[in-house]
Amino acid sequence: MYTAPRGTHDILPEEWPYWRYVINNIHETAALFGFEQIDTPIFETTSLYIRGVGEGTDIVDKEMYSFQDKGGEEITLRPEFTAGVMRAYLEHGMRVRPQPVKLYSIGPIFRFERPQAGRYRQHHQFNVEVIGEQDPAVDAEVISVAWHLFKRLGFRGLSLQINSTGCPKCRPGYLKELVAYYRQHENEICDDCKRRLERNPLRVLDCKNEQCQPVIAGAPHITDYLCDDCKAHFAGLRAHLDAIGLSYTVNHRLVRGLDYYTKTVFEVYAEGIGAQNAVCGGGRYDGLIEELGGPPTPGIGFGSGIERQILTMKEQGIEPPSLPKPKLFVAHVGEATHVEAFRLTMKLREAGLSALYGFGNRSLRSQMKSANRAGARFALILGEDEIAQGVVTVRDLEASTQEAVPRDQIIAWLQDKLLFGAPSGA
Repeated sequence: MYTAPRGTHDILPEEWPYWRYVINNIHETAALFGFEQIDTPIFETTSLYIRGVGEGTDIVDKEMYSFQDKGGEEITLRPEFTAGVMRAYLEHGMRVRPQPVKLYSIGPIFRFERPQAGRYRQHHQFNVEVIGEQDPAVDAEVISVAWHLFKRLGFRGLSLQINSTGCPKCRPGYLKELVAYYRQHENEICDDCKRRLERNPLRVLDCKNEQCQPVIAGAPHITDYLCDDCKAHFAGLRAHLDAIGLSYTVNHRLVRGLDYYTKTVFEVYAEGIGAQNAVCGGGRYDGLIEELGGPPTPGIGFGSGIERQILTMKEQGIEPPSLPKPKLFVAHVGEATHVEAFRLTMKLREAGLSALYGFGNRSLRSQMKSANRAGARFALILGEDEIAQGVVTVRDLEASTQEAVPRDQIIAWLQDKLLFGAPSGA
């Protein structure tokens, strides 16, 4: 028997109250902050990610789903949103729009990594980008988008960690000191960190391997090596966060996993999902568009996994609202009533009343059981007598009462009862 590929999952009907609740809150939060939605393809030219995300990153080296299509082009399934959104920004001339351009996306991303709680090889992400403005107030606003969403979802135990990773002007001096420090401890670190030390030294600070933790704890702090511009930007971010009362911790080892990050990086955490309790991560990427062939253009954004958000809701006991269910069930008794019952069902739907139809030739008792299981408020029964008399027998499944309603009045009658909630016969 076939099963879903490892690291993927089916979203079953009973999961959709969570998904609808999260996605609706994402749209409402984005609108509140003035963001516009953008959708990009789920695959791009492989070189876009190599150039944008960076060789030597785990994403490019280990995690991308890349293949050659039938036309011979090297293609990669989307491992993250930002590079594709920047490509769209350049391709469609969005720099002529009023800046900053504020965009958000919702969709799947693909990474070949070890599946665990809240982490899948295909998962869905809420992604935010603000392009064209370097003001640290933008950084604070982007962080606030995530914070506001998680508060709307009811998350408890939220915490924010921030850091600055410097810029091309000051980062090389720090990397020189970091590498020199690590050379003194090369026999104490894992093989991955030895590889990172050669190709992407900043990533050694992000290592989760236990043997590397003492070395990381003694590493020099990048904030001690920032240039005046980066110092001022980081101070500005902190001032804006302080002004709105959003508490944070400066985490000197927070670097994120992508080459394009500059200056601000941040992560938001929530209690309840163990080692994978980061529900959001992002930062500034002021050199990315230039790296992709465009003019110097600042930007900042974040990604937040929707599966991770739903897992947090479940761990914290947050129940989403139930999705609406049909209030009406149209039952029929006798072979000659099928067509009229089906016609009535369609008329109800055309009037905006959600309704289920009793398929097949089941007994009335069986159809009533189906109506109750579906959570219907009213069962509309059409038998040969009802058709002859021009009425519909309406059974109120909550009040356990029933009455005959003229067929030409049934829609108005139901609209009145469903709108005001009065039991039939009242």
